[in-house]
Amino acid sequence: MISRKHFACAVALVTLTLAGCVGAPGPIGNSAVPEPAKPVSLDAYLGTWYEYGRYEASFQKDCEGVMAQYSLRKTNSDAKIRVINSCYKGSLEGEFKQSTGKAKLVDGSDGAKLKVSFFGPFYGDYWVLDRGQKGEDGLYNWSIVGEPSGRYLWMLTRTAQPDADLSSALEQRVKELGYDWSLVRLTKQPAQ
Repeated sequence: MISRKHFACAVALVTLTLAGCVGAPGPIGNSAVPEPAKPVSLDAYLGTWYEYGRYEASFQKDCEGVMAQYSLRKTNSDAKIRVINSCYKGSLEGEFKQSTGKAKLVDGSDGAKLKVSFFGPFYGDYWVLDRGQKGEDGLYNWSIVGEPSGRYLWMLTRTAQPDADLSSALEQRVKELGYDWSLVRLTKQPAQ
């Protein structure tokens, strides 16, 4: 039987190992992350998203042209969502990078909380803190994503260049959710 002390040491070692692989998290930008504001329909969330802005994270350092694509996986496992994140390193003309992961809905979260993995069996929290309304295409037009620590934040839109009204609304909503706007890094996107 393993002692509590040895178990705590093992957990600390795994945590340090993971931090070394994905880098240390940034500063806490929200010390009281709220629960998601609305339920999320998976069908309305799937598809292509463009990153409007984020809290800079080491695994995304210097990324521009960031996109995320969510689709249903054709598998019988409990991870039913395929996630493909991509970006250009350094500039919109930089090296193209892509990472494929998987996600699963958290029971009892009305679809607003997911667990996402890009690294083996290790899953991180992904909370859709708020989202826009469905458009004519049946898809949400924006979302604000975070997680419980308050160190990560993403703002996603369906267009690479959101108009001034949406940009202003996203900034206002991020602030209302308790996030420090001074930590936000706006993402450069190609013209459509």
